Amino acid sequence: MTTRATPLIDNDLGNRMIKVDHAGEHGAICIYSGQLFMARVFARDKVDELKEFLSHERRHRAVFQAELRRRGYRRCRSYWLCGLGGLVLGLITGLCGRKAIVATTVAVESVVLRHLAHQLHTLRDIDPLAVAAIATIVEEEQHHHDHSAAQIERDDPWFRALAPVVTAWTEAVIWMGMRS
Repeated sequence: MTTRATPLIDNDLGNRMIKVDHAGEHGAICIYSGQLFMARVFARDKVDELKEFLSHERRHRAVFQAELRRRGYRRCRSYWLCGLGGLVLGLITGLCGRKAIVATTVAVESVVLRHLAHQLHTLRDIDPLAVAAIATIVEEEQHHHDHSAAQIERDDPWFRALAPVVTAWTEAVIWMGMRS
């Protein structure tokens, strides 16, 4: 007689993912806020786009904040760290100009989109409310990525310099958030 192993289900996984997503959206708000501040001087042609992206990220944070409240959970301990790191990244890349802003957006959103796809797949059978919340932001995150990716070549020096660093940092922040 063979026995079938039952999959290990982490009942708290959706809660942790929503907490990390909320902190990540706060970080994104701070990135775009820092870039917008600098773009007013160094990349004026990006100001309207950054305002649009910033409004999307504020809505995304509100989605996750409402879901945390519904669940009775506090925000992630990495919330303020994501904000501070995002602001520093935004100010520096905004100071560097248009291509640095675009390269940063492509790198961050690439990680975010992979992360969200993983969450949707992982949670689809165990936390439909988390899936619903996450699904509401994917289209706008994809728009941020695609719109920015159309503005820079992968072999551009700004992209080659920033993408690996920003990608690694974003992945590390998500990893740390999931463990806090």
